[in-house]
Amino acid sequence: MAKQKFGGDWTEDKLNRVKEYLQAYNTALKNQRFQREYIDAFAGTGYREVKSGETDEATLFPELAEPEVRRFLDGSARIALNVEPGFHRFTFIEKNPNKVKDLVKLKDEHPDRDIQIREGDANTWVQEICRESWDYRRAVLFLDPFGMQVSWQTLEAVAGTKCIDAWILFPLCVGITRLLSKDEIPDESRCRPLDVIFGDRSWVDAFYRRPAASRCATKQRSFFDEPEDDELVHRIELSAIEDYYRERLRTIFAGVAKNSVRLKNSKNVPLYLLFFVAGNERGAPIAVKIAESIMRRE
Repeated sequence: MAKQKFGGDWTEDKLNRVKEYLQAYNTALKNQRFQREYIDAFAGTGYREVKSGETDEATLFPELAEPEVRRFLDGSARIALNVEPGFHRFTFIEKNPNKVKDLVKLKDEHPDRDIQIREGDANTWVQEICRESWDYRRAVLFLDPFGMQVSWQTLEAVAGTKCIDAWILFPLCVGITRLLSKDEIPDESRCRPLDVIFGDRSWVDAFYRRPAASRCATKQRSFFDEPEDDELVHRIELSAIEDYYRERLRTIFAGVAKNSVRLKNSKNVPLYLLFFVAGNERGAPIAVKIAESIMRRE
């Protein structure tokens, strides 16, 4: 099986929180008539490989530190398959053909499960799934991109079903902050991908206080450079980006967790933000309450 290297302790943190919600979700709905589904938009191989020294196992079990020993931990797809109570149906979406082959192997390991594998663009497939009939169906969607692949249009489609809860991995320092600059509105080439992820250009007014805030500039400085004294531009903080995206989510979803999880690397730099949204108006209060409890935990 192909190796999928990514993350560190923050990856473990992310997967543990999602796993805990999946268990609570299925427990809450197990006596309902709904078909429960899990959708993984960036399913990968189903496994993730732990880097050497990432856990204490190498110390406790020296044989695991040998170079020829491959150590894998469950990725999101396999975690969902092992959750109890279980889901009735699984949909794994992956663009990489080699990883799709591994997902097919994962499906073959579970012949008794209803597993659908969709090869191609995550946005295209998620939007198509959302256009299906959702009578007597409920789902949890995991949007776990490596970068800025999830479009606002896709989130609107998800919210429109009113039947899907979602965990959204938001690319902070691996995407957004590389396009923003603290002292000047980005040029047009950097505005466009930000428009896609935020849904429109209202982020300009949220982050910058220039008279011509609706226009993109041609001047470009680094996100981390200090602004000049005579420039009337907001100093963009990570919390401002976090709050703005949460408020954007509240415009389309029935429920949005008031807190998010900052997933940091070994240097304590937040790489991603983990958000939770609930699609069904009736179920949103309890879903958000459960998610917020999970997200508050250290």
